[in-house]
Amino acid sequence: MNAGTGTRPESYTIDPEIAEVVATTLKAVADPLRLRMLALVASSPDGQASAGDLAELADVSGPTVSHHLRVLKDVGVLTSQRQASWVHYRIAPAFAPVVRSLLDIFVPAARAAQERPHELTGLSDVDRALSSLATELAARHPDVPAPQVLATVRESYTALARHATARQHLVALTRRFADQRLSDVRAVASPSPQKAPQVLFVCVANAGRSQLAAALVQHYAGPAITVRSAGSAPAGEVHAAVLPLLTELGVADAAYPKPLTDDAVRAADVVITMGCGDICPILPGLRYEDWAVGDPAVASPAGVSAIRDDIDRRVRALLTDLLPDLHLPEPALPAGTRPAQS
Repeated sequence: MNAGTGTRPESYTIDPEIAEVVATTLKAVADPLRLRMLALVASSPDGQASAGDLAELADVSGPTVSHHLRVLKDVGVLTSQRQASWVHYRIAPAFAPVVRSLLDIFVPAARAAQERPHELTGLSDVDRALSSLATELAARHPDVPAPQVLATVRESYTALARHATARQHLVALTRRFADQRLSDVRAVASPSPQKAPQVLFVCVANAGRSQLAAALVQHYAGPAITVRSAGSAPAGEVHAAVLPLLTELGVADAAYPKPLTDDAVRAADVVITMGCGDICPILPGLRYEDWAVGDPAVASPAGVSAIRDDIDRRVRALLTDLLPDLHLPEPALPAGTRPAQS
């Protein structure tokens, strides 16, 4: 019993039956080949993969592949359906957000741990730097009360510090993020009929799909559209496979994962989710779309190119709808090309 509250310990944890189900599922997923199978299915543009595709992932026998697939089906993570000569596998709808979060968060974190075994040190006097930054941003946003500016700056720093990889850049990233948030606060408090349409792209990690979609909107529409991107569980850095594409669009240096905020949603005219499920808040009066596109974090170079082309087509269609008079040039990147490897 908790001495402070008189509440028994089991009141603070999950039921034993649920714990058993979760543990069984985690055990089923905790195999390198099964993880690669899930990644292949999750990153496929059409959200499925055949048994033949999955068998090519490793030099193992057919019965071994069947065994691994059966384990994932038995715990409900995968579903299957025969189509012509092959059985095709999909992530079960109930597990889709979980699998996406697992891959979007753990895979980049594992890569970062391999590439950066020694964490970089941060600022010795963060509070003074943030106070100076708040003074600077208060001058840029005079209609926002100074205490609110300071609170936004500190909240932004804390939110970014939870996941940022390059900590020596945190104050610079905080300046961008807090400035963006304050602009959204002003847009909500004093809406203008002349303001540019605002589009918000949301995915889990804000490290691939949403970054690329936002970059393409900015490339095609410029200041005619205000564009934001955010993640329900931001990664530490933008995915390596996506950076060459952002470099081609001239925005790689400005791209960084950031968390989803209520102000960004309220300020948006269109909210487009890209694999974050029901995590994005739903507010009345807004236009919502869900784009079912593959995840470049776990895709092959050819898969990244296909995902990029898919997002490009969707972005161009969105802009045609929002800005009928906008002249759209040819696609930003040649269709079918592969990003440079890094």
